[in-house]
Parts: sequence; structure tokens; C-alpha cells
Amino acid sequence: MVKLWRIFFVIPFLFWVSVIISTAVETTEPQMSQKSKDDLYSQIELFSYALTTIQSEYVDKKSPKDLIYGSLKGMLSSLDPHSQFLEPEDYAELKTETQGKFGGLGIEISIRDGLLTIVTPLEDTPAWRAGLQAGDRIVKIENELTKEMGLNEAVKKLRGEPGTKVTIAILREEEFKIHEYTITREIIKIQDVKDTMILEEEIGYIRLTEFREDTHKEVRNALEQLKQQGADSLILDLRNNPGGLLNVAIRITEEFLPSGETIVSTKGRHVSQDTVTKSKNATHLIDWPMVVLINEGSASGSEILAGALKDNKRAIIVGSKSFGKGSVQSVIPLPDGSGLRLTTSKYLTPSGVSIHGTGITPDIEIKRTIPKENDEKANKKQKIDDVFGDVELHDAEDKTKFEKNKKEKDAREKLLGDNQIQGAISVIKGIKVYRNFASPPAG
Repeated sequence: MVKLWRIFFVIPFLFWVSVIISTAVETTEPQMSQKSKDDLYSQIELFSYALTTIQSEYVDKKSPKDLIYGSLKGMLSSLDPHSQFLEPEDYAELKTETQGKFGGLGIEISIRDGLLTIVTPLEDTPAWRAGLQAGDRIVKIENELTKEMGLNEAVKKLRGEPGTKVTIAILREEEFKIHEYTITREIIKIQDVKDTMILEEEIGYIRLTEFREDTHKEVRNALEQLKQQGADSLILDLRNNPGGLLNVAIRITEEFLPSGETIVSTKGRHVSQDTVTKSKNATHLIDWPMVVLINEGSASGSEILAGALKDNKRAIIVGSKSFGKGSVQSVIPLPDGSGLRLTTSKYLTPSGVSIHGTGITPDIEIKRTIPKENDEKANKKQKIDDVFGDVELHDAEDKTKFEKNKKEKDAREKLLGDNQIQGAISVIKGIKVYRNFASPPAG
């Protein structure tokens, strides 16, 4: 009786699958050989036999939906760390990722070498303040090992109501030591463009933390602000920028590349997926000497921007090697509200180099060094500055303006104490000197 039922189940199942596969083969793989088709059908038969056997013989009763969903999750996870099967609630949640605020810790995560890895902690978030770093491996979430945990499951466990706590354990490989953190969740509000200012000698500075819907407009406003302040060169800080919207990253890159210059290309399985994106900027062009800062927390869109400026010899790249997330995921909806997040192509820099798994190598490598904060002289000077600052604050007619100026001054001093920014400033100065030598004398 069981055998007859199995045969009855397999025949319609195979018919249903074969109709779908045949349609897909005719529309996307017209040159697929008959042998390949036969191999595919034989493997589908094996799958359907395993499915019916599990459904009839497994110790606990499982619904067809549970078995199919489980199969799809396994299938997608076997492809690469970024391809996923999204259940309806996961698919709906994916749509919230570019809204700019959510409840959580403030970290971007990925899977690298089979391990759940922090791409970057977002600045001024609980994760940042706790001391989490790009490259940290999350080995436990609430005492549960992450070895077999997918990205979606990890995100669900890390996010939660603001004010609630989550405990994670991370492995910091350079120390080969486990660190445990208990972090309180907050609403994560992301400010894309930060610290727009003149550092010194007309050298402008912009820190770009993410690529979201309004980021291009904010960058353009920041550039106009620097122009009005007399800037003649730029340091664009992409450190710990995990990416975001590709079209926004491209539009920002266009601010610095003239029309016709290649920004990025994609290479997929099908010719229709191969694209070349070139700058269309013919009017609003910034041609200042530039340095772009990157580090191991720079990924995806920030790597595209840095790679385009590097390969077009438009900017000098300074810092440390970037993360290496250079694949394109297409989100494909399925009839029941679920979806596939499927890697369909890879990004290439203008010179044809794949970003994925390799990252962008800086022209000048400068490792970040953290200054010691326990220097007695520095602490004493800070206390004196605070005292006089308080006096000035009480005497100031416009306290708001005073506080704003003090905040900007503190931010500038902090940036000027950053050894990678010091290196970038030196490079900019060198470019200016070279340009002066290369320019023919007037008259």
C-alpha cells in the first residue's frame, strides 16, 4: 500500500516539477543539452523519492510545506553565504532594511569562511560603544552556537525591542581570544554623511557611513558646503561603510568621474546579466585632488566607489584592505509570499578585477593605531580646557553657537589625531606640491 502511494505521489510531483523546469529551460537555457536535461530529471526523481520517504517514514509527521521550505533553505545555503530562501515574514522584513532605523545593536553581519562575521559596527550605536570591531566572529548568541546559524536567523536573534539586552560571544582572531558582551538594544538611526569640515590648509573632509535613499543629496550638499568654505582638495572617509543601495553608490561616484568613465561592471551566468555602468556626469564635477580612506569594514557599495576612483586614477586609496563583498543578489518573489535571495552576478572594477572575496587593496597601506588615552599630560590639558570652556559657556551670549563650535573643534582634533587621516593629509599635500611643480610658470 505504501509503495503504491509513493508511486502515485511521485508521478504528479514529477509532472509538476518537469513542467516548471521545462519552461525555465526553454526561456533561460535554450542551448541546454539533452544529456543535461536527463541528468536534471533523474536528480529530481531522487529528490522526490527522498521527500515521499521522509513524509511517510519519519518519526514525526511533517507537512509538505515544512519539508519543501527546509529543502529550499538547504539548497540556497549550499550555494554561497549570501543566497537565501526567505520565508514570507523574512521576505517582508527584507523590505525594511533601507528605511534608516530599526531596533538592534548596530552591526552589519555576513558569513565569511563559514563563520558569522561582523562587517562593521555602525558608529554611535550600542555595538560601536561596546567595542565590537570589523572582522569579529560571532560564535554565540545567548549561549547558542552560531556554527550552523544562517544570516536571517542571526539577524532575528540580534534584533529586538529597544531596551532589551542580548549577550554575544565573539572571537577576535588577531588575539585568538573569546570576548563576551552584553549589549542593550536601541532604535538604530543612521546618519549617512558626517563630520563635513575643513581639516587644515583647505583640505576638506567628508565621512560617508552608508548608502541610503537620500545619501547622494547629502553628499552633494556637503561638497557645496566645503566649496563655500574654500576647500581645494578632499579626503573621503569610507571606513566602516558596509554599503547599501547600489544606485546611490554609483550616483555619488559620478560626482568625481567625468562622463564616459567606467564605474563598475557586472558579470553573470547569462549575457543579459553582463552590464557596464559609466558616468553620465557632464555638469557637476568635483576635480579636486582626492584621497579615499578604506578599511576592513568597507564593503559592497563603498568598494565599488573606491575601486572606480582607484582604477580611473582619480584618487589615491589609503588605509587597509577592504572586506571583499562584491556579489549581486537578486530578490525573486515566489507565489506564496516567500522569496529567493539569489546571487546572480559579481561586481568588477573598471580594470576587470573581481571585488568578491579579495577586496580593494589600498595604494598606500596604513594600519590604524589607537592613541593611548591614559597620557597624564593629555588628561591634564583636557581638564584645563574643560574649565575654561565652562567659563566661556557661561559668558557666551549664544550658548547654542558656542556648543556647536566646541563640538566641531573636538571632532576636528579627534580626526587630526587619527594616524590614517594624518597619512591622507600628507598624501594630499604631496599631490598639491607635485601639481605646482608640474604646472608651467605663468607668463
